[in-house]
Amino acid sequence: MEPSFVHLRVHSEYSLIDGLLRIKPLVRAAAGAGMPAIAVTDQVNLFALVRFYRAAVGAGVKPIAGVDLWLRNTGDANKPYRLTLLVQNRAGYLNLTRLISRAYLEGQHLGIPQVERAWVADAADGRIALSGGVEGDVAHALLPGNATEAQRLAQGWLARFGARFYL
Repeated sequence: MEPSFVHLRVHSEYSLIDGLLRIKPLVRAAAGAGMPAIAVTDQVNLFALVRFYRAAVGAGVKPIAGVDLWLRNTGDANKPYRLTLLVQNRAGYLNLTRLISRAYLEGQHLGIPQVERAWVADAADGRIALSGGVEGDVAHALLPGNATEAQRLAQGWLARFGARFYL
């Protein structure tokens, strides 16, 4: 079987700050490219989930639900880190909805909903974590050359997510 590419971090029109992609054209493009699955990970919301799920299933593409979250930076709350969480199962979906709600109810800073590291770790079951790339906490430690801190952060995520944490 030929390896397939799967987008795991796509923002749709429901990602209110930076999304432009409409759901149906996105799913058609993924199906046309032969992608077996695609993830929509809008910023701190699941507004597109129902429309995305229906369109993807209808096109024969596996829908992967997820969210790009802002993780509070304890050193500078004005510069949060990115963390992407994907839903693995029903428990993961329920944990994610609670986490998003908590971000809006308890974690807002200057109008930006943020999550605490402990909140993410406490409800990690049923979710897959992506490090957030260059905007993630591990990368922010690596970029200035702090490999020890980067390793500590990565090991912390691995301790909670295990093989479900990806750099």
